[in-house]
This record gives sequence, structure tokens and C-alpha cells, in this order.
Amino acid sequence: MHEPELHDLSDDADYAASIQQGSASMTRSDSRRLSSTSEADGAEVVYSKENVAIHPTQYASERISGRLKLIKQGNSLFMTWIPYKGQSSNARLSEKDKNLYTIRAVPFSDIRSIRRHTPTLGWQYIIVVMSSGLAFPPLYFYNGGVREFLATVKQHVLLVRSVEDANVFLVNDFENPLQRTLSSLALPMAVSVANVPSTAAVGSTSGAGQERGESDKSSSNLQQNGRQGQKHYDPARDISIQVLEKFSLVTRFARETTSQLFRDGFIDGFTPNEGRKQGGSPAYHHITPSNDPPKVPDEVSVAPDPVEFDKLSLVWGKPRQPPLGKEEWATFLDAEGRVKDSQALRKRIFYGGVEHNLRKEVWTFLLGYHAYDSTYAEREYLMSVKKAEYETIKRQWQSISPEQARRFTKFRERKGLIDKDVVRTDRSLSFYDGDDNPNVYLLRDILLTYSFYNFDLGYCQGMSDLLSPILYVMRDESESFWCFVSLMERLGPNFNRDQSGMHTQLFALSKLVELLDKPLHHYFERNDCLNYFFCFRWILIQFKREFEYEKTMRLWEVLWTHHLSEHLHLYVCVAILKRHRTKIMGEQMDFDTLLKFINELSGQIDLDATLREAEALCICAGENGAACIPPGTPPSLPIEDGLVYPQLEDDIL
Repeated sequence: MHEPELHDLSDDADYAASIQQGSASMTRSDSRRLSSTSEADGAEVVYSKENVAIHPTQYASERISGRLKLIKQGNSLFMTWIPYKGQSSNARLSEKDKNLYTIRAVPFSDIRSIRRHTPTLGWQYIIVVMSSGLAFPPLYFYNGGVREFLATVKQHVLLVRSVEDANVFLVNDFENPLQRTLSSLALPMAVSVANVPSTAAVGSTSGAGQERGESDKSSSNLQQNGRQGQKHYDPARDISIQVLEKFSLVTRFARETTSQLFRDGFIDGFTPNEGRKQGGSPAYHHITPSNDPPKVPDEVSVAPDPVEFDKLSLVWGKPRQPPLGKEEWATFLDAEGRVKDSQALRKRIFYGGVEHNLRKEVWTFLLGYHAYDSTYAEREYLMSVKKAEYETIKRQWQSISPEQARRFTKFRERKGLIDKDVVRTDRSLSFYDGDDNPNVYLLRDILLTYSFYNFDLGYCQGMSDLLSPILYVMRDESESFWCFVSLMERLGPNFNRDQSGMHTQLFALSKLVELLDKPLHHYFERNDCLNYFFCFRWILIQFKREFEYEKTMRLWEVLWTHHLSEHLHLYVCVAILKRHRTKIMGEQMDFDTLLKFINELSGQIDLDATLREAEALCICAGENGAACIPPGTPPSLPIEDGLVYPQLEDDIL
């Protein structure tokens, strides 16, 4: 079969159709050349698009619209996105909130790839991935214009269409295009975070994707590779750890350089009406580079916690209780097996957890697999029905022949990711240790079956971390699968391609810290840390890498009770940050140092004390805390009224 020229986009119909539009855009941009710009400066706006939006939540009505621009400065091309002022359609988002998402002066020399999404239904959007392995929030083109954007970019930088994915365009890929392509395919795992000047953007798993690409030769499939996977096991393979390591490469120098090059005057946002008042075209200003170093205060005084939360000591959580045992569990059930008081049961588990030998039974209630008012007989019947349903779904992928798989790209990709991930998931546990471990095969089978059960979401790295404790507890393939399905109904948005679920949680976390610890919030604001990306790992896999295995299971069952709040995990984040606020502020940690510090807290966090502090914070925050969290924020159960902004998936096959 004829392979297209790697550096040729002529076989892309969308691109070919846009060449003429792109040329017209270049002509229009010439008329907008800055009158005050000299040939030496060479600054001009070569592309400008109105009504390009970012979605901070899952609700379409809460979008933030703005202007996307490409700016040429000498031989360099920069991208900016500035939100409109005074045009928020939702009172929850203030001007200050909207400014968190501003993208200021990102040089294309720091951009690795651009992924294009052109769904049949819905709006086109792009995801820009940085060389450091980070990604900006998806940019939605409500009035079209993705093709013209790509055409304009290609006029100024080398743009290479990936041979692995026609919707991925590599930027300035001079050395090894194919190798870099493999690392750019992990875009579904990017998380949207904003307010990161210059090259700082949001978390992506490109680093993990690169690891997968480099390990293709040594781990082609699970059957041939159980022993080999064990030999090459790397504890640092966890996606969140790799993301943090990649993100730490974004240096303060890069952020300051571009922020100095592009002053706010040049890229300050204004509404389309303001532009018309000034004569029908935007008024751009001359770029004035500055060599003055940023002013940093000599010392930072750590302010005490806000007075309004002094009552924390009065409500500092009830003491933790022993875990729920078998005898006590029996008192919650009637003669036919119904839970008599589900609220009292959840409250009891919230304060003590569950004994391990009882988890297999209790977790099915906490996860929603079994109803609290179901009887023994009803549960037995449901399990038999669900077992047959599971086997039916499993046979779908088991029946795929090698010949059919050769023509089923999405299946091959997902199976390959799962095969590589399961042989590196919790292998330090005896339950998953050893070559040809049957439990590792069960882990793979359940994940593959889930990718067929929920084909839209499929499989993303991190899901194996969520399934592992469930299989460890349930010790049954079918029951583990359905419990995992129930958990993913809550946490599935964490893995959305448009990253809406993760972004909404990080946004809510920033508002909670602002409410519960203003000095810490102001410190993060001064040090460009308001993206809260350092909490990404905590939220994505529910603190699984922060505690020992047993403590992780204890934490999960506490969170699953939804006692006090279904978003207690966000208050856990706040509690950890508050506990270390003196060190963070006293040592004047910048963004990179904070990332490293948070990562090194793994295994050092006191779970019981943290839960008590999270409870106290949740009680003190009350309705104000609940108001900080947008409706539908995970782990909320799915909303069926059609208000939730849908996940736009354009390349299912």
C-alpha cells in the first residue's frame, strides 16, 4: 500500500481544502500588520479567530469564549487565547475565574503536537500538547476554523501529519517523527488546567505513551510477555508520576521569557464590540521586550488560618473507630438480608472502614452494584444474570480473529495498552506477583471486556490502578467487572478525551482552597500555581499512590459512603495542603519545587488525621463549600436530563 510522504499533508482533504482559505487569511493579516512595528521587530498577527471557547465544566452553558491568535515575531510563531471581558453566561464564573484560563504567548518551538477533533455531531476542537508532555485545555471552534488554523500554522512552522493517527499533527519534528508520534497518542489522558503562563500548560501522559512506544519490541502481547514484563517492571511507571516528572521540566526561565516578550498590552483581551469601536479592527501594540528580572519578595510571612475557621478545633472530626466487623454488620441487616438503615451504615463505615474479610460483601453496596434494599435471594439472582451478561460481552472480543483484528485498529491499540499496563500493575503484591500469574490475566480480561462494554470511553492508563484493589477484594471475575463498572460510572469523566471531568475537579479544588485558606490561595496566585496540577495524581486515581495498599482501600470505602459530601476527596486535598502550608509558604516553593514536594509526600501522609481534618473542613465550609463545586462534578453519578456537556468523540474506529 502506498505510504504518504511523512512531511506531506496533500492527502488530507481538509488541509487541501483550507489552503486557499489559509492564503486569504495571510492576505487579511497583512492589512493588520502593526503600524508601529519595525522590520527588526517583525511582529504581526497572522491569524485571529473569534468565539473560540474553553469549557471549565461539563455544562455547555458555562463555556468561556475568547479570541485565538497566532502572532509572528521574527522567526518565531506564538499562540495566545484571551477570554472576552464581561461576557460570562454564568454568574458562577467571575472575571478573575475566567482569567485563570488565559493562554499567553506560547511559542511553537515549545509545542510538540496538535490533535484535531472533527466529530460528525458537535463542534470541532483541538488539543495543543507541549514538548514537556503537557496539554492546554481543548479549544472549541464554535464557528469552524480548524482547517484555516492548521493551514496558517504550516505557513510558519514545520507541520507533520502523524503516520499513526491522521488527526495528530507534529510540530517541528525534525529528528525521529515516528518515535515522537507514539508518545503523542496518549492525548486522552491529558487533563485541562489553566493559568500557566508561557509553556506551562496541563498534565498529559505523553511521557507514558513514549514509554509504551519504546517498549513495543519487548512487550508485544501478554501471553508472550508475562515473564518479560516482570523482569522490566518499573515502579515509576505510574502515569501520574511520569506526568509530574515531565511537568517539572517546564522551567521558570521559559515561563518568564515569553511573559516578558509579550506584554499584557499586546495580548490584552477585549470584546468584538470594543474592536469595532476602535475602527473595526483590533488595536495591537508594539512588543517591548524587557530584560528586567521579576521582583521576588525577600521573605514570605505565613499568615495564620482565617479567623472564621478557628472553630475547626471544635469540630475536628470524630475519633476514628475500629473497622466494621461481621457481628456488627449483621445488626444492619433484616432477616431477608436488606440493609435496614443505609444512612447509618454509611456513617459507620465513614468513621471506621470495613474489616477486610467483609469487604467483598459490603463493597457491592457502597459501589451501587447491589441495592441497599435488596434481599439475599435478589442478590443471588442478580449475580447469576450479571455473570451471563458479562460472559456475553467478553465473548465479543474473544471471538475476534487475527484477520479481523488486523482491520480493527482501535481494538489493537486498546489491547496493546492493556497488555502492557497489567503486567506492571501492583506487581509488588503477592496477589499479582510472579510469572504467568492468573490474576494478571483476569485483570486484562476485565479491562478488555470493559472497553467493549463502554466503547466510547474504552481504556485509558490509570484504569488498571482503579480495578486492581477491586479484583483483590472480590476474587471473582464477573463481580469485579460489575463493581468496576459502577465505580467508572462515577470516575469515568476523569478519563474523558476532552478532560472535562478532571478540569472541573481541579477548578472546584481551587475555589475550595480560596474559601478555606485564603493566605495559601494568595500564595499560589503569586507563584503561578493556581492550576492545581500538583493535585492531578491525587484526583485521577483517588490517592492510590499516596498510601499503602490497605490504607488506600480504607480511604476508598470512606469516600464511597458519600457521607457529608460526595466530593470529600477534594476536602482531603485541601487538608493535605493545609497541613503542609507552613513549609510550602515558608520555603517559598515555586511551581516546580511544589510539584516535586507533593510527589515526595507519597507514603508520608497520616490517613486518619487527614480524614479527620477533611471532615472538619467539609463541615466548616458547609453550603459555601458546596457552592464551590459545579453540579455534575465527578464522582457524581451521571445526570440524565441532557444538561451535561457531552463528550465529543470523533474517532471511535
